[in-house]
Amino acid sequence: MALGEHEEAQFWEFVTGRRRGLVRVAFLLTGDHGLAEDFVQDALLQAYRNWRRIERSEQPEAYVRKIIVNLVNSRWRRLKNRKVSFYSDVPDRPTTRDAHADVDRSDEVWRALATLPTGMRTVIVLRFYEELTEAETAAVLGKSVGTVKSQSSRGLARLREVLGAPAQGKQTDPAYAAGRLGNTHV
Repeated sequence: MALGEHEEAQFWEFVTGRRRGLVRVAFLLTGDHGLAEDFVQDALLQAYRNWRRIERSEQPEAYVRKIIVNLVNSRWRRLKNRKVSFYSDVPDRPTTRDAHADVDRSDEVWRALATLPTGMRTVIVLRFYEELTEAETAAVLGKSVGTVKSQSSRGLARLREVLGAPAQGKQTDPAYAAGRLGNTHV
């Protein structure tokens, strides 16, 4: 079913304003920019087909983000080899840090993130990189807030373990962990 002129304009306004953020989320979940672009394209195609309903939800970005998460998780379930290669540069995110000084640390963090199971990695990305609340993350994933809390706690503990970080101190602060993942807006 084709959209009316007004609805079509609203959809393209949404795409123009939110596409980069959606690609960033997909990249953080996949570690591959090309794959991230593909997932966002597929999600936007699904969103276009259901735009009338999505627009009425008053949270179209959350709805499309959920489509992306579902597409990524569906792909991981189909693959037998879940090896993920993460890169140190996250697209569309400005940084004030010296890139040369952070390369080793960023690579270490991305490798640690890649060791997490898909669901746990998704929770960490949505909570600490995308800065969603526990309730928002739970809504995107279709899980309970308690599940998000436990996945966050276990994921951060696993990251600390892999990175050899102390169990206490500023390294355990989620804002610090998100900063180590490249989020300069925390």
